[in-house]
Amino acid sequence: MPVAIASVLLSGGSALADNEIGGGAQAPTPSTGAAVDGSTVSVTAGGVVFDRSKNGRGNSVGALTSSTSWTPPPCWYAPKYTPEQLKKYLEPIWEAESTGYQWDAEQRDRFVNGHPYKDFNKDKAGEGYFWDAYVNEDFPPGWDSCKEPIFWVDKGDPPPATIPNAVTPEILAELAYAQIRVPGTRVSLAPAQATKVNLPTWAWLDNAEFKPVSVTASVPVIGIQATATAEPVALKLEPGTADAVTYPASGVCEIRNGRIGEPYAKGKADQTPPCGVKYLRASEAGGSFPLRATVTWKIHWTGTGGAGGNLPDGTFGATQNVVVQEVQAVNR
Repeated sequence: MPVAIASVLLSGGSALADNEIGGGAQAPTPSTGAAVDGSTVSVTAGGVVFDRSKNGRGNSVGALTSSTSWTPPPCWYAPKYTPEQLKKYLEPIWEAESTGYQWDAEQRDRFVNGHPYKDFNKDKAGEGYFWDAYVNEDFPPGWDSCKEPIFWVDKGDPPPATIPNAVTPEILAELAYAQIRVPGTRVSLAPAQATKVNLPTWAWLDNAEFKPVSVTASVPVIGIQATATAEPVALKLEPGTADAVTYPASGVCEIRNGRIGEPYAKGKADQTPPCGVKYLRASEAGGSFPLRATVTWKIHWTGTGGAGGNLPDGTFGATQNVVVQEVQAVNR
């Protein structure tokens, strides 16, 4: 039987529905047990429990796009079966004889005849778990990276060093990163309804919405966890036309004193906004310019045993229409 097919049969897709270890689910996806705003307290997927209670909320939340080519792990290994659960999963496959005599015989030899596991390791029930691969279907092809057959790990022991992608706090942090949802990037503008040609338009973000968000991923049965936290650090403005200038000139407004940009206040008409845009021509009658606002979020993580570090920055943006009018002259 081809190795790839055997791997699929032994890994993930048809996991036990009552599998309390692996959760009976595949990889985490944005819709797995989550509310629209991502505020679900916890949900189990792919053998991992996600706590999203500190995630971004609201109808306009969205996933981050990495500033590099980085993507979450396509697959990982984690506890999936007790001895009884593995027996319940494999024996119907063998009885169906759909995988071929030779392959079935090899698997019976591995898990029943003692090479290396005797009678599904029932004598070690409660002392460990069989680990298997979980595939992140959002980032295929995951099976190409996780082809190891199901293996046993005693409680308290690390998985074999020869197993790639065995779950660690860092892998959990990467999976948590993929679950982070941040608020939509609609900036406040002054003037709010329509701006004028050559008039500096102030731009800023609502401090109440743009604050750190985080997701925690854990595998409780082996006592490891990691929290990935996203903090807004900068706003990039793209006016939607070459006939405009931005403040600052780079169009990137850094976070200062805990906020991005500054709300306009009476008496500041003659001041240059710390964050904003000035249009040099009017938009067409009945039209507007598509102002693109993108927030950069810095990602760091902490995990079991003092582990921690940084992950690539993420971005999330949105476009809003800005009407620009000519200044009306008054004839006397």
